[in-house]
Parts: sequence; C-alpha cells; structure tokens
Amino acid sequence: MGTIWSFIQNQILGMKWLNLLVGDILVKFGMGRDTHLFGGVQFFFYDVIKITILLCSLIFFISYIQSYFPPERSKKILGRFHGIWANIVGALLGTVTPFCSCSSIPLFIGFSSAGLPLGVTFSFLISSPMVDLGSLLLLMSIFGIKIAVWYVVLGLIIAVIGGTIIEKLKLEDEIEDFIRNAKSVGSIDLDIPELSVGDRIRYAKQQMMETFKKVFPYIIVGVGIGAAIHNWIPERWIVGILGSKNPFGVILATLIGIPIYADIFGTIPIAEALFAKGANLGSILAFMMAVTTLSLPSLVMLRKAIKPKLLKVFIGICTVGIIIVGYFFNAIQQFII
Repeated sequence: MGTIWSFIQNQILGMKWLNLLVGDILVKFGMGRDTHLFGGVQFFFYDVIKITILLCSLIFFISYIQSYFPPERSKKILGRFHGIWANIVGALLGTVTPFCSCSSIPLFIGFSSAGLPLGVTFSFLISSPMVDLGSLLLLMSIFGIKIAVWYVVLGLIIAVIGGTIIEKLKLEDEIEDFIRNAKSVGSIDLDIPELSVGDRIRYAKQQMMETFKKVFPYIIVGVGIGAAIHNWIPERWIVGILGSKNPFGVILATLIGIPIYADIFGTIPIAEALFAKGANLGSILAFMMAVTTLSLPSLVMLRKAIKPKLLKVFIGICTVGIIIVGYFFNAIQQFII
C-alpha cells in the first residue's frame, strides 16, 4: 500500500517524471545540467506545466461539485444549523467554494444580506481561500499527505474559532448599512433549479477557463520567484531568515505574506523553493496562509462591506491564528516529515 501511495504522490501528484522530461529536453537544446541557469529554467517549466495540469483538473472537478452548491442552496444549508455546528458547516462549505479571498467576499456579502449569523459568514470567509480542496491536493504533491491534512484541519479550526469569537463579540452593527438593510432574506427559500449532468459539465468547463485565465499570471510570477529562490538566493540567507535559528521567522513570514495578492496556486512554487532551501515548515505555511487569507486587495474589498472595528478584529484573529499554526508546525516538523 505504501508503494502505491508513494507512486501517486511522486508520479501522479508530484509529476517527477515531468521534471526528468523537462531536464532531458533542455539537455538536447544544449544546456549543461550543472549550471544555475539549467536549474532555474528546469524548475520554471516543470512547475508551470505541473501546476497548470493540476490547476485545470482540480478546478474542473471542484467546479462540478460547486454546481451542487449555488448561493441559494448554500444559504439554505447554513440556515439549518445553529451555534458551533453552524460555524463548522460554514467552514466546511468554504472548502468547495472560490479559490481566493477576493472571490469569496461577494459570497460573504450575499450570506450576510440573507440574514445568516455573522460568525458563520466569517467562518466561511476565513476557510474559503485558506483550505479549499485544491490546497489539499497541491500540498500533498509537495509536502505529503500528513502535512496537507494537518494544514487543512488547522485551517478549519482557525475558521471555526475565528467565526465563534466574532459571533460572541456581537459586532453585527459593524456590517455596513447597505448589507444589513438588504431585503434578500426571503431568497433563502427560493427554489433551486436542477441542472443536468451536461449543464454541470459545461459550468465546470466555463469555471475552469475563467479561473485559469485569472490565476495563470500569478502562477507565472510565483514560479518565477520560486525559480529565483531555488537557484540564485543562497541557502544561508533563507535559513537565517526563516530557519529554526530565527525565533521570529513565523511572525516575519506572516507579515511578509499579508501585502501580497495571490492564491494557493501562486504560492505553492514559492513554498516549494523555500522548503528546498531549508526554511522551517511552519514559516512556509504561515506565509501561505497569510497570502491567501489576508492579502491587501481582499482587505480593501472587505472594508467596503464591514466597518473598521470588525475589519481589525478579523485581521487580528487571522494573524494570531496563523502565527500559532506556524509555530505548531515548527514544533512537530521533525515528526511529520
């Protein structure tokens, strides 16, 4: 069984065969294997092709699943639960919805307009960009199943706890008036048209193409940065900043990640390169969580829907949660790698 899983992780998800193929092609074009340029070009083409294949496959599959959960149905599902269970369901629902925080915010606004509890909508908002199904499979392709599962579980815990805290603080008045006064509560009871299999396939294909066009530039940038880190930035620099000897590495990685706008597909190649250079696992994952959950553009968009006090609470909860998760991964790194 271990051999089968190793094959799946290395050859299907990790596509190690593709890395060898790219290297052989570059050699045929006259590039020497022992040069920095060869390593950078190989890393770039290998990761771009690998992530593109995984991206299109994942988006098509997840979009097909999403076709069963349009906003109206999601509102109905969330409306049936109360208390901590509502937060858990909200967080879980976030795993089958958009891939980046900016895409999640319109759904968050719709849920808030529908009268769903504030804490539940924030559990959804936190989990949606941080722990979607795509992040699980992509992390498995690089770090293995243990780290990927831990990442998703801890991300869901942050979402549930964060939403619960916001619910307890009674910050409903911190939602902008145009959302609180929206008369869309009745939409939670709308009939939901059933789609045929063909309709769902067409929807999945459309979503795949639209999402690919939107995130591909970030993949190119992310892989380019990853290639530079992998082949030109000295290992001692990475270890010194994000390695075990720097007790503030997790905090620094989190703060660096916040201003950056990307999604899980753009951050994966950077994480892969940092890991290869000796950066601590917790610092890497904290960086990824910060980029996908607290990017500056998404916070600007969110500010249009909520008032400053609630925005500060949201940022504070996510930042503290991410930092705690980062130090947790650093503590258990030797046991799960």
